[in-house]
Amino acid sequence: MPQHQDHVAEPITPPGRRRLAHCCRDITEARWFALTVFALILANAALLGLETYSGVVEEWHRWLRLAEHACLAAFTVEILLRVTAHADRPRDFCKDPWNLFDLAVVLCTFLPVVRENTTVLRLLRLARVLRTARFLPQLRIVLVAVARSLPGTLSFLLVGALLLYVYAMVGWVFFGHHDPDHYGSIGRAVLTLFLLMMLDGIGDAIHAGLEISRWSLLYYASYVLLASFVLVNVLIGVVLTSLEEARDMDEGEGEAPAARHPAPHQADRQHLRRRIEAARRALDDLERDLAAQAGPLGGEEGERERTVPGAEPRSCCRRP
Repeated sequence: MPQHQDHVAEPITPPGRRRLAHCCRDITEARWFALTVFALILANAALLGLETYSGVVEEWHRWLRLAEHACLAAFTVEILLRVTAHADRPRDFCKDPWNLFDLAVVLCTFLPVVRENTTVLRLLRLARVLRTARFLPQLRIVLVAVARSLPGTLSFLLVGALLLYVYAMVGWVFFGHHDPDHYGSIGRAVLTLFLLMMLDGIGDAIHAGLEISRWSLLYYASYVLLASFVLVNVLIGVVLTSLEEARDMDEGEGEAPAARHPAPHQADRQHLRRRIEAARRALDDLERDLAAQAGPLGGEEGERERTVPGAEPRSCCRRP
């Protein structure tokens, strides 16, 4: 009876491509390679800072341009090595968002429109500095946490905008005529309350409000309680929750490759172990069938031996 394989056979990779990918993977996974790329990113950031000084640019324009081309060549070689390291499994390269980010940053530099636009080119060069997160695990976790907290942050912004609008309208109604500089319109009232959310000038605002009405104390107290304490604490809770989720994701990704790509000899051992267990079960079934058939036959032969005269008893020995 044919046995079905538990796993689907993967496409066979040519040996030459596998060896090339293995060599490039040894380079990209080496510690000196990561440190070199990290140093290049820092050097590129220093070059961007030097270009903000007009005197340095006028005096060292040629050398700065040469250093920029050298950094671009180094980053191009780096991304080519990373792509070649996944030559035997190209899909794994696309599964990593940081690989796609690095590839986009390097490729955009060679686009004709980008090369002609100095402002866009500088912004793309500035994006190279963000690649430091690839080599700093804690910074990468923080960036992932910020990205995961965006949905909760949008909800927080909607609630905050609604709170600002309601209190701005109330402030315009009560303080618009007496304090037009701060509450003369909805825009000025929103700007005033936004600054008060940071507790900037809250003392002066309370004193000015008390000169208008004693109820202004309740207005400012309730606003500060809701905007500066409740909403800010909610935002901190959202960010902390996202930070824990990002840390769990990073730990899970560290353990996932070993589970997704088991070693070939380990898979062969598991397959061989399953075949041995199947053979043992088949031998046990065969032994039980033989024992069941030998029982009735043994009884009939014993009766014949006892009835035939002169027959010598046979000794039965059981093989281990």
